[in-house]
Amino acid sequence: MLRILREFWNDQRGVALLLVAIMLPVLIGFSLLAIDMSRATGLHQQLQKGIDAIALAAAAELDGKSDSITRANLAVTTLIANQTLYSDVAGHTLVPADVTITYLTGIPASDDITLTSAGVDAGGVNWASIDPKAVAFAEVTINASGLAKGAGAFTTIFPASLVGSTDTMDIRPQAVAGFVQSICETVPIFMCNPFETTDPSTSKTIQQAFASGDTYSREFRVLKVDSNPGPGNFGLIDNNLSSLRDAIAIGTSGTCYNRNALTTKTGVTLGQVNTGLNVRFDLYSGSLNKNNKDFNYRPATNVRKGQKTGCSKYDPVADNTALPLPPGTNYVDAKGMSDKIASQGFWSSYWQINHGTAYPNVPSATNPTGSKTAPASRYDVYKYEISSGFVGDKSLAPTKETGIPSCYKGNAPTADPDRRLLNMAIVNCIANQSALNGHVSIKPDGYASVFLNMPIQKQDNTKDPEDPSAGEKPISLEIVDVDGGFANNTLVDKAFRNEAQLYR
Repeated sequence: MLRILREFWNDQRGVALLLVAIMLPVLIGFSLLAIDMSRATGLHQQLQKGIDAIALAAAAELDGKSDSITRANLAVTTLIANQTLYSDVAGHTLVPADVTITYLTGIPASDDITLTSAGVDAGGVNWASIDPKAVAFAEVTINASGLAKGAGAFTTIFPASLVGSTDTMDIRPQAVAGFVQSICETVPIFMCNPFETTDPSTSKTIQQAFASGDTYSREFRVLKVDSNPGPGNFGLIDNNLSSLRDAIAIGTSGTCYNRNALTTKTGVTLGQVNTGLNVRFDLYSGSLNKNNKDFNYRPATNVRKGQKTGCSKYDPVADNTALPLPPGTNYVDAKGMSDKIASQGFWSSYWQINHGTAYPNVPSATNPTGSKTAPASRYDVYKYEISSGFVGDKSLAPTKETGIPSCYKGNAPTADPDRRLLNMAIVNCIANQSALNGHVSIKPDGYASVFLNMPIQKQDNTKDPEDPSAGEKPISLEIVDVDGGFANNTLVDKAFRNEAQLYR
């Protein structure tokens, strides 16, 4: 008996079958886990792509306007309406209830700091907001319930319930996208907001002033100063071109500026500013006289400026036989602006001297309030001269000036883009006064499209226009459009580039 037992004990036949029987469930279990993990990875990738697209669609609408969140929500529901099927989720399509969308004013600087679906970071800071003008980021999170047994949940093949777990896996990817706006077609100049005051109750943004008609037909004058800039002043912005003069003459800084951040440029280079701007009036000073055949340095199609002859500097006639667009009345230096044009009679002398007829009551076509009864602005009259064929009219003798360029010798200038329009940043200089004199980053109040009323003149006009020792006269301009929801949208359509990008 003992011998039989010993032989049985030492008999190894069939051991492999026994081992297979023992290991088979383990092998099958690991195989099922591998399959489930593969399915989970595939579903996570699909869901991540889906919410990435949703976050980008929402963020693309967060432009700071009053209806930005409304448009963002509409973009999301429209995208979800495509009814994309996700694998391993019993054919369930994504619906709005499957996601949580939170709008944020900002995000933590480090990607290591996580955000909850409510927009609260690990440090307890709440980034969420419902203010459509303040939010710039969209956070999209797959909900814990929704698709089947969970937003990213599916029933596993591996029977996890046998080991005390559940037979489902829950996948909750998250995406954060932000709105980025930049402006590419602008000169490297900022203008102090003339409607900013030290009293918050009376201070206005440039957009508010434009929407209420406060900017319409006023003459604004800006001059570069060394310190304490405020209304009536302008400053310079860093650009990628070696020549500030060329950047202003051509109309591009050689770079795109972030809508929310500009870097100020130190130094005073008024001669370059003036020389660059005057190109648009068919005046080629100093070294720019060799560029009068270059299309990049072309003048506007209407350069009437109250000057008889001369291609190198602005030298207006003094006998009233030709007139530039007239200056504003009651100009206040501390505010940098004049009164609005009060009556149609404002234009009588200008029209009679330059066109030889009575003023035809030009309509106020660009009035942001929509009113057509107000006296026309300088920009309205300028555009009317072009559209109605008055550019070639001769002013009174002996000057007999027309608005047709004569110094430029290149290909014919084009009406669009208008060379007497500039895109310019508007900065709250009172609020940012301590930062404006250094090489620092500031946030502009907005951007404006400004119309150049007349060329820039030297106080001492016997000197070379680029001579830095000669006194400067200010830049005279009108504001014809701004960015934002109250604008005429000409500046946004032509100059701004809106982008949405993923951050997480």
